Amino acid sequence: MRGRSDGGKKKPVIVLVCVASVVLVFVYLFFGSSNHKASAIEYGRKLGLSGDDDDDSIKKDDTSSNSFYVEDLGNGFTPRSFPVCDDRHSELIPCLDRNLIYQMRLKLDLSLMEHYERHCPPPERRFNCLIPPPPGYKIPIKWPKSRDEVWKVNIPHTHLAHEKSDQNWMVVKGEKINFPGGGTHFHYGADKYIASMANMLNFPNNVLNNGGRLRTFLDVGCGVASFGGYLLASEIMTMSLAPNDVHQNQIQFALERGIPAYLGVLGTKRLPYPSRSFELAHCSRCRIDWLQRDGILLLELDRVLRPGGYFAYSSPEAYAQDEEDLRIWREMSALVGRMCWTIAAKRNQTVIWQKPLTNDCYLGREPGTQPPLCNSDSDPDAVYGVNMEACITQYSDHDHKTKGSGLAPWPARLTSPPPRLADFGYSTDMFEKDTETWRQRVDTYWDLLSPKIQSDTVRNIMDMKASMGSFAAALKEKDVWVMNVVPEDGPNTLKLIYDRGLMGAVHSWCEAFSTYPRTYDLLHAWDIISDIKKRGCSAEDLLLEMDRILRPSGFILIRDKQSIVDLVKKYLKALHWEAVETKTASESDQDSDNVILIVQKKLWLTSESLRDLE
Repeated sequence: MRGRSDGGKKKPVIVLVCVASVVLVFVYLFFGSSNHKASAIEYGRKLGLSGDDDDDSIKKDDTSSNSFYVEDLGNGFTPRSFPVCDDRHSELIPCLDRNLIYQMRLKLDLSLMEHYERHCPPPERRFNCLIPPPPGYKIPIKWPKSRDEVWKVNIPHTHLAHEKSDQNWMVVKGEKINFPGGGTHFHYGADKYIASMANMLNFPNNVLNNGGRLRTFLDVGCGVASFGGYLLASEIMTMSLAPNDVHQNQIQFALERGIPAYLGVLGTKRLPYPSRSFELAHCSRCRIDWLQRDGILLLELDRVLRPGGYFAYSSPEAYAQDEEDLRIWREMSALVGRMCWTIAAKRNQTVIWQKPLTNDCYLGREPGTQPPLCNSDSDPDAVYGVNMEACITQYSDHDHKTKGSGLAPWPARLTSPPPRLADFGYSTDMFEKDTETWRQRVDTYWDLLSPKIQSDTVRNIMDMKASMGSFAAALKEKDVWVMNVVPEDGPNTLKLIYDRGLMGAVHSWCEAFSTYPRTYDLLHAWDIISDIKKRGCSAEDLLLEMDRILRPSGFILIRDKQSIVDLVKKYLKALHWEAVETKTASESDQDSDNVILIVQKKLWLTSESLRDLE
């Protein structure tokens, strides 16, 4: 070939062929790759659906397409199917996505934990796809058994079992992961540790709820939430809080166990809870530098603690005698002293500080004492996206005069009008009518659900627009807990919810919620779709987000206008939801123009998962 005289003529042809080959390879990589634009979305992958062989739109094979299918129903286009996110995104939390931070090159201060705070994707970077369950996913084990064991296949992460093997966080046993009840500072069981704390405070019968006076707790750096899980037996509700850090799946394990939990961090933003929400905050070797930035993190705990509230701190600084631990202890003791905290009890490795009941100590400090009191125009209940402040929040005139929050003990607290009703101009009569209205509505919901559920079908519930918390209050006799979400653009009634002995968080439904996929059994959506449409946000994005956080076989109770219900029905097939019941609200109901739609999420698996199972 080297000596052929016509080689020069062939060279352009060869070059063209090579160029064409390169172009084809580039086109394939760009359009065929699942990593296009770093989104890792497999746009054309159809779903393998369990128990839905009669649905012709769903096949157990792979077909290529660049967008979801739509069909014209005469009144606009309706999606026939959404694409499925890549299997690697089966645990995607859109606003806590480390990959998004890298891709958008956000300049964050790691020392301030900003990389663990919420950073939501702009609309063009949102995952417009369904989050797949992991291969072999099973319906979660029911409560109360789930407190002590979960299916390993649902959260296939066992590194914590090895890393914390000496602390009894969790143990892998065959197809399950067991939770012996241990923690970083209570290797021999949370129940013994809790009883010890009650004994330190001289509470009757070594029960930490002190006759119902202590009801809402905050556990910072909670691990797998065994502390909060064991407190439930004492009728104490604990918000177990931890970031998506090196112990990545700790909150996912907590929610899989049926224990209240939330992904969050003490960084630069206020926690999404109003002032005076918790009777006790807890830190068991939570690895937080409480002295940084003039004590701003400790002052954030001070903001959310009630008058007379406690901070239980189990850490080497409380008992160790080496020079560094002693230094930290001296500086921390001086700081909390200037904050007017006093030691309620100290034993071995644990110290329990207590906040004052009134403003007297604050007002009696020497001028210039640090940290300062917050400005009078600073709203301690403004929390969503609000920066923390290194200052002390004084009590309201009511709390100062009553020397405390003036709350009834649990369970009377649930139905007693909260003192902070007056902050909204709400009357006792309005509160009582709201409580009764939602009791009737919940009775109706459960009548409609009764053919589909048993007493243990539902455990983790979210009320997406909780108002005064009366939906959750009506569920008191059921073995469930409710995450009460109060939209950030409306009245901040979350403090009323905490005053009733319930819990929740402030949130904007134009963004994704801070939780893992598949963490709630039931969502209650009262007018929330109408509300976000009025704000100009995407109803489709919200439906995809609801699908993300709902467990397979879980339920959604939609209570909204007929036009919204009709809109949702168009998406049922694409989302693989099934309509269970539709009912018009009672004429006697104040929202008589609303329609109730109950849907159930089907359990489906991707083609890859089906092949793995086979």
